[in-house]
Amino acid sequence: MRRATKLLSTIPTETATPATRAAVILPWEKPDRDQDVRAAEARLDEAVGLTSSIGLVVVLKAVLLLRARRPATLLGTGQVESLREAVAEKEIKVVVIDAKLSPGQQRNLEKALGCKVIDRTGLILDIFGARAATREGSLQVELAHLEYQRSRLVRLWTHLERQRGGFGFLGGPGETQIEADRRIIGDRIVRLKRELEQVRRTRGLHRSARKRVPFPVVALVGYTNAGKSTLFNALTGASVYAQDQLFATLDPTMRAIRLPSGRQVILSDTVGFISDLPTELIAAFRATLEEVAEADIILHVRDIAHPDTAAQRSDVLSVLSGMERDGMLDHEWRSRVIEVLNKADLLGGPEQVEHHGTAVPISAITGDGLPELMAAIDAHMVHAMELLRYSIPVEAGEALAWLYQHGEVVTREDHETHMDVLVRLREADRARFEGQFGDLVKKTDV
Repeated sequence: MRRATKLLSTIPTETATPATRAAVILPWEKPDRDQDVRAAEARLDEAVGLTSSIGLVVVLKAVLLLRARRPATLLGTGQVESLREAVAEKEIKVVVIDAKLSPGQQRNLEKALGCKVIDRTGLILDIFGARAATREGSLQVELAHLEYQRSRLVRLWTHLERQRGGFGFLGGPGETQIEADRRIIGDRIVRLKRELEQVRRTRGLHRSARKRVPFPVVALVGYTNAGKSTLFNALTGASVYAQDQLFATLDPTMRAIRLPSGRQVILSDTVGFISDLPTELIAAFRATLEEVAEADIILHVRDIAHPDTAAQRSDVLSVLSGMERDGMLDHEWRSRVIEVLNKADLLGGPEQVEHHGTAVPISAITGDGLPELMAAIDAHMVHAMELLRYSIPVEAGEALAWLYQHGEVVTREDHETHMDVLVRLREADRARFEGQFGDLVKKTDV
């Protein structure tokens, strides 16, 4: 009990508002080594940021070392008692446990502490619920909430053990309230999945329309709060919601931008990743990941000034690798990734940031490094294009206009009866061009 008390650290509350007071507790099982202590502190700070982002005032935070996981409460008896005293003393209404709790553990902790207890999954679900703006985002959040709640009906909601009366001569004792609620939730889940499928089909039609235009897609991915939306606004001149806040953006946003070469691409901003993202949400937010799967280039935006930037990088790559295993990403996706080392201004500027390979240090806030990033995207696009030569009859002006619109015309030689055009095209565009104008044009050796 004394050991657990020492682990608790109080946050000054001079600036606290009348909002709900909360505690954030991180159960930690790692050995007591320097790097593990730093990792625990970074993880705790992240959990505090998540909790603060939904308007809770964090007045207590703690890392509690676990010798063993207790089936009843996860935490040890002395740790629970110490935490109960702190909760009563500081009038805490919500305790956030930065781990996954079973329904029984959540119920037992609420009884022991005398306040509401939510785990990491419940916290992230609440954040997503507060942030989702589009119809699809709202449907996905509700679906994830219901699937989460359905697994917790049995032990948490004791008032649901009442029975409703049956009807007719063979009605029997009736249907328990918990069975009715489970059935209602199940029916709603079926309806939500049906609505989501319709929304996805609609978005698929939009994506097909873009492919017919078509423009290459550049997708922004990265850990939450890495500065993706700020970079998106800097490159597009848009006003997408961007704050120094975890999960500020949940719904995919797309804008067209023009590269230095004059080539037009579609830039897509997506949801931020986070360590231990609940599996319910990985499935529910497939919409944002689908844009990544369709991308010609993936910009992996990193907060290079964050002390845990290497671990955040690993978390993002782990999610992308999972998409590859699930068949959502092809095996060559790594060749399309450009690392964007954001927030270089916090380290003295892009020139002060060590980088290797194709990584580009930038500051989305100041604009430093953005021209280099645009040039890197351009170079990557060129690398992925084929250099082709076509002989086009002078009367086939539509074919020539098509090449100017969808490709990069390198040279053009006009003759009396035809034009020789050297052009760079993406593989998909080459197939479309030859399918549409193959009877009119002649392909020649480069």
